[in-house]
Amino acid sequence: MKRLVALTAIAAVLLSGGAGESAAYAASGEPAYHFGFKKSKNGELPSIAQERFNDAVQKNGAIFLGDTAKKELYLTFDNGYENGYTSKILDVLKEKQVPAIFFVTGHYIKDQPELLKRMVSEGHLIGNHSWSHPDMSQLAQQQIREELDKVKTEVEKVTGQQEMAYLRPPRGIFNSRTLTVSKDLGYTSVFWSVAYKDWDVKAQKGSDYAYKQVMAQLHPGAVILLHSVSKDNTEALGKIIDDAKAKGYEFKSLKELQVKQYQ
Repeated sequence: MKRLVALTAIAAVLLSGGAGESAAYAASGEPAYHFGFKKSKNGELPSIAQERFNDAVQKNGAIFLGDTAKKELYLTFDNGYENGYTSKILDVLKEKQVPAIFFVTGHYIKDQPELLKRMVSEGHLIGNHSWSHPDMSQLAQQQIREELDKVKTEVEKVTGQQEMAYLRPPRGIFNSRTLTVSKDLGYTSVFWSVAYKDWDVKAQKGSDYAYKQVMAQLHPGAVILLHSVSKDNTEALGKIIDDAKAKGYEFKSLKELQVKQYQ
């Protein structure tokens, strides 16, 4: 579990913006990137227009933004391990009648089968976060296939969910090759346009902080990344949903996202 915590931290430390080229190169010689973006501020839309990976993201149909002409929001959770909050998150989503997608690892599948069953039974999607949370830019094509196939197969065994169409690249690290390989395997890679440093369980700052971080970044077509290990997220979620709805936003399932934009 400690290893998974560390991997989640590595991925999330880069969430606040400013993508960077990884020091490591894949076997193909292609540089890898950490996903980052220009955050939404004062109602302006976020952007990846200046990021070096922008063309690769667009070419492979990965998700950054939904339709920015509509006040729609997409809730996504990363579930690398369970920290006691997912059932509470599911309670809130059920009460508010809001759909979400949960991206899970092999560890989570083995550790929390009952929560997986509940996600599916309550109408949520389960997405692929890889079996062992590796840097996929360092893997051969067959290794990528094995990482993703194992998650899909084991989730189906537990929940009966036969389709798995969405992937969140582990650690937020990717390159054009990994996006293309994933796409060829039937996956749409899902990044995000709202995020903050929520993953550090030793540095939680209270529900009001979480609420303000998310609400300050809201924009039409937003794909919101939250980590389910966060106490702050769990406690703020109901108010985030209520106040976003009060602003005219509607929460939709990722499978309803029809328009992809790349500001």
